[in-house]
Amino acid sequence: MLVTRVIPQPTIRHDIDSADGLAWLENEYAPPEGGYVRLNMITSLTGTASGSDGTSETLSSPVDRRILGVIRAASDVVVVGAATVRAERYIAPRRTRLAIVTSTGDLGDVSFAEEDRDRVVLVADTTHASAVERAGSALGIDTVVADAAELSPAAILTALATRDWTRVVCEGGPSLAGQFAEARCIDEFCLSLAPQFTPPGTPLLGHAADIRLAPPHAMLVDDAGFSYLRSRPHA
Repeated sequence: MLVTRVIPQPTIRHDIDSADGLAWLENEYAPPEGGYVRLNMITSLTGTASGSDGTSETLSSPVDRRILGVIRAASDVVVVGAATVRAERYIAPRRTRLAIVTSTGDLGDVSFAEEDRDRVVLVADTTHASAVERAGSALGIDTVVADAAELSPAAILTALATRDWTRVVCEGGPSLAGQFAEARCIDEFCLSLAPQFTPPGTPLLGHAADIRLAPPHAMLVDDAGFSYLRSRPHA
């Protein structure tokens, strides 16, 4: 899989299937020291977060999935909403943890293998804690209860920090991503842009307010026409 860096200069091209190429990609996506919040999502040219099957899978590519793995591996935890877990049929990441934000604990027919359950938690507020803890217990997974009556991004991050999980990757879905963006909790946007138009659907950031980004400080492209942008919020 050939990937070309076009920002910053000079242009560099690597085969990320090779050991050297993968090491280069990991260095390109190396996060800052200390705690951070990254948003990692994919979008079509029409700004939708899902493809023809209603999930992000039909927008994705092998390079996108490789980058996803690199970003996850550098984190303490991936945060995602329960609706997205149900729609995307999430599995536990192999090299980090998964925190599922929920007010009910309902994951539909999604379950996790016994050997993966210690890397998965539910995140609930105090209002819904009892119901979520019961649902989590039935699934064999733990619950982190935020010290708040409602789950704001700040409350979610504070709850995760009680377990020393401060390197956070938010993968949405769009509603949760929009909340994080609107709350100005995101330090870096990692966005994959698929070279296709899709019918209008769920926007990338849900109903978030107008979010301005600084010019991309990093951009990769692959031979299939995908772009991989990294940008920070506008000062």
